[in-house]
Amino acid sequence: MAPARFYSPWRRAGDFIIVSGQLGLLPETAELVEGGAAAELRQALVNATSVLAEAGATLADVVKATLFIEDMNEFSACNDVWLAAFREPLPTRSTVAVADLPREAHAEVEFWAYLPES
Repeated sequence: MAPARFYSPWRRAGDFIIVSGQLGLLPETAELVEGGAAAELRQALVNATSVLAEAGATLADVVKATLFIEDMNEFSACNDVWLAAFREPLPTRSTVAVADLPREAHAEVEFWAYLPES
């Protein structure tokens, strides 16, 4: 997905691929999916998977993630989405409650993937 601002969707730093924050935007319309934080996180993970693929990585390469959500009451539902997307070993993760996110989103995710250079 093309960034809405002047930043890189991903960058390589040695053996790491760092993926910028991804929102639950539908690629065809650039609109947020409906349904709140869990639905947005599900789409954000799809979007982040596409960005990882551009870098030659997959969700299995993710070692660190940060989840930003506006309402901690959505934490449990977001965990369900998270566990459906990842397999063992799960990446480390921080979850941060925030006052606001871009585009009036309710969830955002960023990744660090470990993918040694050839």
